[in-house]
Amino acid sequence: MCYNSPPSANFSESAVYLQVGTEDERELIRRCLDGDAAAFEPLVERYHRPLFRVAARMLGDREEARDVTQTAFLKAYVALATCDGERRFFSWIYRIVVNECLNTLRGRRSMQPVPLDPLINDQLQPAAAVQDTAEAAERHVRIRGALLQLPADQRDVIVMRHFAELSYGEIAAELGIPEKTVKSRLFSARQRLCQLLAGERI
Repeated sequence: MCYNSPPSANFSESAVYLQVGTEDERELIRRCLDGDAAAFEPLVERYHRPLFRVAARMLGDREEARDVTQTAFLKAYVALATCDGERRFFSWIYRIVVNECLNTLRGRRSMQPVPLDPLINDQLQPAAAVQDTAEAAERHVRIRGALLQLPADQRDVIVMRHFAELSYGEIAAELGIPEKTVKSRLFSARQRLCQLLAGERI
């Protein structure tokens, strides 16, 4: 039986924290591999929100983020047998989502500005307000472009901390590294981002 799509949900813009399920993830995966497609649903329900948040903030487009998140779950379901049982499911599917986002960004013919809030009408807003919003959108585009240039280990901690809003402890657990290493990578990644955004070359 094939998995069709994640359940629909209203995604919140508030901070997202990973939930610890009462049923062991390895058992859910084992049941799914044994043919129980319904066992995949708790994994979707547990992780679709933080993964959508990552995709939405990387892409700047909620519809694209929904497509990417759905695609990631579908790919994860199909390739579930390759999931490393020693790692958390989130770590594995998170990597799929980030790769899908990067592919989407690379596939764009040009880096388009982040869509403005549909509630903003440039015919009703003061010119200064519209300009501020446009400048913010341009900054977001530059940040996403700079992210593409970061090494994978630095990009991971930036995305997990600032896009998924995970704690240092959660990031350390997901990546299997000490918290002090997370903080060190974040420091280096932020420095590199600042240099890239300032147009510096190393």
